Amino acid sequence: MKGPLFYSKILLFGEYGIIKDSKGLSIPYNFYNGALKVDEQLDELAAKSNAGLKRFADYLDTLQHDKPELVSFDLGRMRADISRGMYFDSSIPQGYGVGSSGALVAAIYDKYAEDKITVLENLTRDKLITLKTIFGEMESFFHGKSSGLDPLNSYLSLPILINSKDNIEPTGIPSQTLNGKGAVFLLDSGIVGETAPMVQIFMENMKQEGFRKMIKDQFVKHTDACVEDFLKGDVNSLFSNIKKLSHVVLDHFKPMIPAQFHNLWEQGIKTNDYYLKLCGSGGGGYILGFTEDIEKARKALKDYNLEVVYHF
Repeated sequence: MKGPLFYSKILLFGEYGIIKDSKGLSIPYNFYNGALKVDEQLDELAAKSNAGLKRFADYLDTLQHDKPELVSFDLGRMRADISRGMYFDSSIPQGYGVGSSGALVAAIYDKYAEDKITVLENLTRDKLITLKTIFGEMESFFHGKSSGLDPLNSYLSLPILINSKDNIEPTGIPSQTLNGKGAVFLLDSGIVGETAPMVQIFMENMKQEGFRKMIKDQFVKHTDACVEDFLKGDVNSLFSNIKKLSHVVLDHFKPMIPAQFHNLWEQGIKTNDYYLKLCGSGGGGYILGFTEDIEKARKALKDYNLEVVYHF
């Protein structure tokens, strides 16, 4: 048995801000994917995944008991498959901010949810919000608190525009200029990041009035502008806003940026060769980069592995 593939995602804009109703833009990233598989002989990694699925099934049992109106699963079938050696076979790196748990949640919902909302039906805003709520509850098993956006992206495999918490829609993004010099890229920090502690730091900071004001007046403002520029294809305005956003993140989100990248981050802002921002919750994993000239960025970041995900 091998289930359908579910892809990783990249939240281009909106990390942390979407908790506080900024706009956001999330796109599927087909370079990594995962699928449910069953195998009698499990290697160490698959056995770990299999044990994790056992715990996840118990969690889903509690979830459907507590919120029967939200979702129910065929847990008998799921547990039978787990005991036959089911695991999630995934190339998506964990703790890298590209949605490893999101793809797993999407795969489990797709296979075991009863009365599921399918990708083929007319996806009204209400259905999308319902799906996002279900996925948020499911993914909380992994992160403590989840917006449900990663699994939604993985499940639909479409770019998603977040206008606010209760207003999301599938969207089109400008098609890529394949020989364009500008690019969005992933920079591998070489460190695994943990989502929960980062979200914890953010929530603690949100208790301070100064931090809340900065989020509203600077972070959300620049994030919203970036989303609008990107969707309109206004590259000049986009880079001016990304530079501001990169600056705000360096000034106010230091704990989320691995220490050895603070100088690199500042260097980009000073030279304009590239601008860095968080990819997901930060703390490690990938760092997202934007550049108007990918060759310049490669030279400046020659010690790091860059993966281009979108060309301007």
